[in-house]
Amino acid sequence: MSKEFPEAEVFETRKIELNSPIVFAGFVGAGLVGPLAVNHIIEKMEMKEIGVLRSKYLPPSTVFLRGRLRHPFRFYSNNDGTICAIICEITLRMEGLYSLVSTILDWAENKKSKEILILDGVPGVEHDDKAYCAAEEDLVRIMEDKDISMIPQGFITGMPGGILNECLVRDIQGITILAKASKDTPDPAAAATVIEAVNRFYEMDIDTEGLRNEKERIHSEFSELSQKYVEHREQTSGMYM
Repeated sequence: MSKEFPEAEVFETRKIELNSPIVFAGFVGAGLVGPLAVNHIIEKMEMKEIGVLRSKYLPPSTVFLRGRLRHPFRFYSNNDGTICAIICEITLRMEGLYSLVSTILDWAENKKSKEILILDGVPGVEHDDKAYCAAEEDLVRIMEDKDISMIPQGFITGMPGGILNECLVRDIQGITILAKASKDTPDPAAAATVIEAVNRFYEMDIDTEGLRNEKERIHSEFSELSQKYVEHREQTSGMYM
């Protein structure tokens, strides 16, 4: 491995054969909905870490949880290689964002993925137990049949926006499912709402009871990350309606 930090690369820590996986992705945003939801999916599906994103554009930060050190930008897969997850637990600068986006999409295309789903929160409004979506027209109609409402207008910033833009010019489908979330504190209820929408859309059965019942623990473990998001909100991901 090169001793110099690359522009951006996916460094694979475990070899596994992927089978055109659906890719779930979560980045730091309102209510930490993305990281909370994707981390919960990883745990419930017993997914294994398969790689990390190395880049000179990532801030020199690492993540500790219950005393355990882990890379802040990780890739996971289920045992069958049909579902992958990408989770980033640090706030990202705008500098180098296009390199990060391109590297993620290159990796997904190399693994023959046809679909990437970003889970995120809409900041500045109270959670209303509803899920919202933005996708290409045909998919939006299908999602509305699954009780996932279309977002009439708005804009998506940061990594989610960059990935969804790049999907429009590549052979991979970009989708986002969102929930209204607290702008200042972790919002596990909003994360549960987007997972329940994932369950309806993909006919999955990921239990969300833990997210809804462990609010205090989640607030304690993720409060520092939430504060960093608040401090850097203008530079981070987000959906605005």
